[in-house]
Amino acid sequence: MAELLSEDAINEALEHLPEWTREGEVLERTAKLDSFPQAIQVVNRIAEIAENENHHPDIDIRWRTLIFRLSTHSEGGLTGKDTAMAAEIDGVISAV
Repeated sequence: MAELLSEDAINEALEHLPEWTREGEVLERTAKLDSFPQAIQVVNRIAEIAENENHHPDIDIRWRTLIFRLSTHSEGGLTGKDTAMAAEIDGVISAV
């Protein structure tokens, strides 16, 4: 089981995740891609990573805009799994 992050740990992690904001017990990022196919390419790659990590983000697809939300529901808040997945998502988006 993943351990909940302290407020200090969450704030420190967000310093390294400038595209992400915190909404209560959720990390959120919006990404606008150049096209719908490119957005789906990002979603497909993140789905592979999420499946390998057994940690799945909520993803809202709006044409070429993607909204990602991360929280460790089983723990009731934010864990290192969420900050690690946020960094993975950033890497996929910047590689497209």
